[in-house]
Amino acid sequence: MANIKEYANAKFTGERAMFGAKDARFVNCTFEDGESPLKHGKDIEIESSRFAWKYPLWYCENADVRNTKWEDGARAGVWYAKNISVSDCVIDAPKNFRRSENITLQNVTFTNSLETFWSCKNVSLKNAKFNSPYLFMNSQSVRADNLTIEGDYCFDGAKDIVIKNSRLISKDSFWNSENVTVENTYIVGEYLGWNSKNLTFINCTIESLQGLCYIENLKLINCDLKDTTLAFEYSSIDADISSSIKSVIDPKCGRITAEHIDELVIHKDRIDPGKTVITVRDGTTPAAGEF
Repeated sequence: MANIKEYANAKFTGERAMFGAKDARFVNCTFEDGESPLKHGKDIEIESSRFAWKYPLWYCENADVRNTKWEDGARAGVWYAKNISVSDCVIDAPKNFRRSENITLQNVTFTNSLETFWSCKNVSLKNAKFNSPYLFMNSQSVRADNLTIEGDYCFDGAKDIVIKNSRLISKDSFWNSENVTVENTYIVGEYLGWNSKNLTFINCTIESLQGLCYIENLKLINCDLKDTTLAFEYSSIDADISSSIKSVIDPKCGRITAEHIDELVIHKDRIDPGKTVITVRDGTTPAAGEF
């Protein structure tokens, strides 16, 4: 940035305190007691600073935020923004990142991330931690490495998602989603992936009650389905499971290979059993069950 205006050790108060700031750097600054302090900012840097009030970066473009804290009062922090980089930050406020695009996060912790990352596009995350439900609803083109989520209902309606080396403790994650690949990830949550299309899990460990159901084109490659019950109902599936499965119910069609299946529930009046090939490596016959 040319002709950069630098603000150091400053405190900004009042609504729209630095509205439309351009080509500016803020170092060790505090934004408090006023909504929308940097609304419509462009080509700005924020370092070692603190946001204490609502809507700090609405409609911003080309913002780089480093080593900065969003306090609980700085809710709904980044909406309708483009080209935002956030690194080494702690965000205590909910409802952050909405309808924004081209976002990069690295080493960021969200302690109260309720309803965060809704309807965003082109998001890259590395070493990000979230604690709260309803994350990434209707977002598109998300790439995540070492992502940690503890909170239900993440990625509802999301599209074009790639997640690697992560940990997701989330009930009903990936509902209504499309084109999702999850690799080397530990997942715990009931009703995983319902009503979705093109879900692929590679080298994952999954614990789920009645998970992976109502999915079109579900793929599992070398996955461990630990304590997973009533799986695959009405799903079209291609699954290579490295472990046993506690129970499988009414798969729609495809192939399932597992070490062992404790219980297989098939209702011939609901699905055609001949459309799914089921193989167990230990050579046993799964017990027939009723639901």
